[in-house]
Amino acid sequence: MSNQKNSSRRDFIKNSAIAAAGISIVPRHVLGGTGFVAPSDKLQVASIGVGGMGGADVNNIFKSGKADIAFLCDVDTVRAKGSVEKFPKAKFFTDFREMLDKEHKNIDAVSISTPDHNHAIQALAAMQLGKHVYVQKPLAHDVWEARALTHAAKKYKVVTQMGNQGSSGDGVRQMREWVDAGLIGDLVEIFCWTDRPVWPQGIQWPPQQKEVPATLDWDKWLGTAPQKNYVDKLVPFNWRGWWDYGTGALGDMGCHNMEAPFSIYGLQYVKDVQASVGSVYVDEFKRGYFPESCPPSSYATMTFPKTDKTVGDVKLHWMDGGIQPPRPDELGANELFGDGGNGILFVGTKGKVLADTYTENPRLLPTTKEYPKVPQKYKRVPGSASGHWAQWVEGCIAGYGKMEMSSPFEIAGPLTEALLMANLAIRGSDMRVDNKYPGRSLKLLWDNEQMKVTNFDEVNQFVKRTYRPGWEVNYTF
Repeated sequence: MSNQKNSSRRDFIKNSAIAAAGISIVPRHVLGGTGFVAPSDKLQVASIGVGGMGGADVNNIFKSGKADIAFLCDVDTVRAKGSVEKFPKAKFFTDFREMLDKEHKNIDAVSISTPDHNHAIQALAAMQLGKHVYVQKPLAHDVWEARALTHAAKKYKVVTQMGNQGSSGDGVRQMREWVDAGLIGDLVEIFCWTDRPVWPQGIQWPPQQKEVPATLDWDKWLGTAPQKNYVDKLVPFNWRGWWDYGTGALGDMGCHNMEAPFSIYGLQYVKDVQASVGSVYVDEFKRGYFPESCPPSSYATMTFPKTDKTVGDVKLHWMDGGIQPPRPDELGANELFGDGGNGILFVGTKGKVLADTYTENPRLLPTTKEYPKVPQKYKRVPGSASGHWAQWVEGCIAGYGKMEMSSPFEIAGPLTEALLMANLAIRGSDMRVDNKYPGRSLKLLWDNEQMKVTNFDEVNQFVKRTYRPGWEVNYTF
């Protein structure tokens, strides 16, 4: 994108937004009877990142029966092989910019399942062309990016969904019905936790560079991230533990385990956050300092303003790396706390409700007590969590504003901002200046309108990072 040709391509994509937004899908009732899905009625989907979780996303979108996988894009041809073989009619690209440039008129929607640091540039390019988007969690790498994507979804009137499939599950709807019925009383506080990371964190960047595999386009994989030499085992998974690419355990699992508080209590933007992190020692006496890497464990506390479902501000505690909150007294000695490694706990004035990862298996505590039967109030998603992808496909076919999505950017955006705000506190608490850690023990105060921390300016550099030349992410609110 640094040369003139690619600059022209970028301008073309931007300027094509209005024309592309006019592309529509003929309603199925015009083309056939009940249960009939004509080829022209199927959503034409392009997928960026089609190995690993991307492959699962492509498969689940296709399983809806109402989408054609028309285009595939991946910078790693080995990782893409499974999807390419499964969808041989799909045209394959290694550059998403080229795909959108050449094929935007033939694309209705775009699925994005790439590393965190490239979500925003890819999603914005698609939305500016009027394409509906499905983006894997977390929605973005930085706070500013999350805000930009939330704004863009409304501006371009596209159907959006983040890939936190638990938001389509029955569990979160059951919990919401219990909360609405007053079974736990007024909310006191919320705890969410995970046993991740299951990849290296709190380590030094490997000193030896490795030869880039012939099947991987390293420059395109880096995308918006700083130029660095390729290192062993970074791809396809260990990038999550490095701040240049990933967002740590909080970014990986926060969108799953923090979704229920947002959708049930209507949480929005954080007003303050504080954090502490686990230490790493390079020898018996010396603490390691590896600012490029996410810490091995962290504990963050976020404060949210009062909502119409709470009596005051809301405290949400996040823990990762194996840290867990104290077991509730109402939980039996041999009962699993969450699912053993992950969990969600609402503490109310009258009771408590506990759930596993993805808000599965919700139960009121103590589980031995009988509770009033609460009638179903909220419509379930067909297929529960497994129906998350099909819901998005249906929504795209119906059109913007015609169907309720489980995790549209209007919810996913503030949720992602919250966990990225917590990451500001995590990075700030581990920031060393003149052999001191001035960010420790601070409560970061957040100016939501200006999108800046007002009492520790050093972390504001991470609200919107500096992009690699030629890969800038630009958006005007």
